Amino acid sequence: MAQNLVSWLSAHLTLWTFIGLFGQSMFMMRFVVQWIASERAKQSIVPNIFWYFSLAGGMIVFVYAVHQQDLVFMLGQGLGLFIYLRNIYFIHRKRFSADVGNT
Repeated sequence: MAQNLVSWLSAHLTLWTFIGLFGQSMFMMRFVVQWIASERAKQSIVPNIFWYFSLAGGMIVFVYAVHQQDLVFMLGQGLGLFIYLRNIYFIHRKRFSADVGNT
């Protein structure tokens, strides 16, 4: 039994497995920070860091999907990347507008 587990782990735990898991953990963190921010505010909010975790996790999972040649993940994450980048653009545009207005 233990030898079977070691054999399975050595066959399945590759660098790409760790890259995929890291991407998924970044993706999970966006929900953790959103949940904490909402609990603190006692209302549903989406903090800016949500979009950065989304972008980081989405990019890593997209690269993993390309390596795995998984069209479903590539299409799903590819579309998401545009959405995450667009929201980050809005965040920076708002900050830039506020900074220009204060000078």
